[in-house]
Amino acid sequence: MSTLDPHHHDDDSMLETIIVPRTHDLGDGFEVRRALPHKDRRMVGPFVFLDQMGPHVFQPGRGIDVRPHPHIGLATVTYLLSGEISHRDSLGTVQDIKPGEVNWMTAGKGIVHSERTGPAPRAAGSILSGLQCWVALPKAKEEIDPGFIHLGTEALPTIEGDGAHARIIAGDYFGKRSPVPVASPMFYVDLVLQPGARLTMPAEYPEQALYVVEGSLDLGRDGVFGAGQLVVLKPGASLTLGAAGGAGARVMLLGGEPMDGPRYLTWNFVSSSEDRIEQAKEDWRARRFADVPGETEFIPLPDLPGRPVRYP
Repeated sequence: MSTLDPHHHDDDSMLETIIVPRTHDLGDGFEVRRALPHKDRRMVGPFVFLDQMGPHVFQPGRGIDVRPHPHIGLATVTYLLSGEISHRDSLGTVQDIKPGEVNWMTAGKGIVHSERTGPAPRAAGSILSGLQCWVALPKAKEEIDPGFIHLGTEALPTIEGDGAHARIIAGDYFGKRSPVPVASPMFYVDLVLQPGARLTMPAEYPEQALYVVEGSLDLGRDGVFGAGQLVVLKPGASLTLGAAGGAGARVMLLGGEPMDGPRYLTWNFVSSSEDRIEQAKEDWRARRFADVPGETEFIPLPDLPGRPVRYP
C-alpha cells in the first residue's frame, strides 16, 4: 500500500488522488482490477475505463470467451503483457494480439466485437495478463464510421536509457509519437524500470496519471506505491519515478487533454448524449447492430437500472 493517505495531501504533494481498484471475478477465477471509472475519479484525459486483466493461468483447454457485444462513442485499446487474444469484429477483422502490440478499435457510431483465446494457446494453456482501456471520442468524432488498427511492437516508438524502457502505445509523449490514429491529444505509455532506475514524468498534459502494474514505485516524498494502484497527478505536476525494492517496476503512464464536456456511460456505451445511449440500447435489443462474421453468440443487453451515469 501507499505510504500516503489519499485524503490528506500536503500542499507540496504532486498527487491529486490515489485509487485502489476493486477486483472483479469474471468467472473461472479470471480477475480484473477496474481502476477507472471510480467514485473518486471518473476520467483522466479521454480515458473513461481502465481494466487490468490477470495475470491468470489458463490450463490446457481453457481460455477467455467474451461473446460479441457492442460499443459506441469510444475507442478500445487492448495491450497485453503476456498471453494472446483473438479479436473479431463486425468490420470482418480477425486479429490475434500478442504482448507489446496494440489493438485500437474505434467504435464511433457502432461496432460489435468478440475476444477469445485462439485455438493454439487454448490447446497449450496460457498465462494471460494485460490492460484494456476505453478512450472517449470528442463530440465531433463520436459518430464517425467504426475502424480497427493493429500495430506490431516494431511500429511503436521507444525510448531507452539508464535502466528505463518506455514504449509509446498511443499519442505523444517523451518527444515521440505513436502511429495509432488517436482522436484527441493524449498519451499511453508502457514504462519498465530496472531496479534503481529513475525517470522524470514531464507535465506534458493537463490530466496525467500512472498505473502500477508490477513491482513498487518510489515517488520520493509522496511515498511508495505497490501494484494495482492508480496515481492521479495534480495539474502541471512533474514527477520523478523510481523503482522501489530490488525487483524493478512496470507502470502505465496515461492521460491527455480534458474531454470537451461530460460523458455518459452505460454498459459498453459512451456518449456526450443520454438519448444516444438510450438509442444504442434499443438498437442492441432489436439486433440492429452489424453481426460479427463467423460468430453466432452474443451478450444480451443486461437489465440496466436508471439513467446513464454522467462523467465527470
